[in-house]
Amino acid sequence: MAFPLPRSLSPSKVSSFKDCALAFRFSAIDRIPEPPSPPMVKGTLFHRALEGLFWNHPRGERTPEAAQAELARAWSELQADPELAGLGLAADELEQLRAEAATLVGREFALEDPDAVDTVGVELTLEAEVGGMRLRGIIDRLDRTPEGDLVVVDYKTGRVPGEHQEQARLSGVHFYALLCEAVLGRRPSRVRLLYLADPVLIEATSTEQTQRGLRLRTGAIWTAIALACETGDFRPKPSALCRWCSFQPLCPAFGGNPTPEAVALRRSSPAPAG
Repeated sequence: MAFPLPRSLSPSKVSSFKDCALAFRFSAIDRIPEPPSPPMVKGTLFHRALEGLFWNHPRGERTPEAAQAELARAWSELQADPELAGLGLAADELEQLRAEAATLVGREFALEDPDAVDTVGVELTLEAEVGGMRLRGIIDRLDRTPEGDLVVVDYKTGRVPGEHQEQARLSGVHFYALLCEAVLGRRPSRVRLLYLADPVLIEATSTEQTQRGLRLRTGAIWTAIALACETGDFRPKPSALCRWCSFQPLCPAFGGNPTPEAVALRRSSPAPAG
């Protein structure tokens, strides 16, 4: 059975396909919605707060108090969001989630001085044709250095991963740099990962060599996805990540059978929040 190609590739889709081709199919092609989770909602809340801090407050006004005020605004807006309601959390659990987000927002000031940042854009959506592929990404923040260079910044609300995963996540940020070059006509000089839970800042230089390597790897992934779509061969890849996968009921590795009928039923009745 053949499947349609996804419209575009993003860093999360590239990572998803490498982690498990079948989970990629369920998410990117079958478009089965995944249930919300506390870490997902906490990340949404944190990103909205930092977006407000850098977009609504000029340099000189980006204080910890302003950041917490933006968090309070984001929390208020989130009350009407089905994502939060779908968690089914008790009042004390909701307060713990909000408090953890507040801690992450505060740690932004341990990693950098927001007043020193010249922000070009936040939550910036870029899309472009690169090497026959349609690439798409949302950049958390794009900065400009005093010398006029661009810097891509990506927030992470989890812990710093092992070396292998760290390189994979840096590849995701280099993907954004590739998009900047394609859309804006300028390659950012650096990419940054800000891990707020630790807190740790990881920085790498974006060069023509890194971009060339990324184009080759992304092209290979796109070719593999196209082949899988043509043949219908999306194989599961059991790993530790399966513990958090909401697609287990459909996965052959867990006794499931992803028939069109089962997929359609799951798409109309997604699993409850875990």
